[in-house]
Amino acid sequence: MLNNYRTYGENELLSLMARDDKAAFTELYDRFWKKLFVIAFNRIKDKQSAEDIVHDVFSGLWNNRTRSDIGQLENYLAVAVRYAVFSMIKKKARARKIEQHLAGSTVVEMPVETSLHYKKVLELVKTEVEHLPEKCRIIFKYSRDAGMPVKEIARQLNLSPKTVENQLGKAIRQLKLATRSFLQSFLTIMW
Repeated sequence: MLNNYRTYGENELLSLMARDDKAAFTELYDRFWKKLFVIAFNRIKDKQSAEDIVHDVFSGLWNNRTRSDIGQLENYLAVAVRYAVFSMIKKKARARKIEQHLAGSTVVEMPVETSLHYKKVLELVKTEVEHLPEKCRIIFKYSRDAGMPVKEIARQLNLSPKTVENQLGKAIRQLKLATRSFLQSFLTIMW
């Protein structure tokens, strides 16, 4: 059955994909993956990052299959890859700038009492994270402990990015509530 899709045009495949036809999506992926990878790799010179970008672009195509109105698919995908590459370059430049700034800044010694309070806050947060609902806790740990971006968490857990964002918001609200009274007393002591 998959062999039949090779004869289909891009618009036919997009139409089938909009009706949740995974084989049509696979055919589009097979047709364009190498070209898109070359575009990404030529700009960033990192195989893993190039693969991630292409995967993200195709994930976006699938996730928006019912909403997208694409005229020239190959051009659309190429522009999406270029945009993702520029976005990655921009993030890396921003991260380098922050690292350089932090490397040049001086370390401030904390008084022992402040350090103990800080440690207590960290323990409280860790305890509260463990009390979060399972999905919320897993998403929060992926985000904060593993440093994974929302899209990657969504892909890993087979969820929509919006669901991941909502769960992160829920976790942060619960943690703020749980630590609010402790932090207020801490700030009162400090000032």
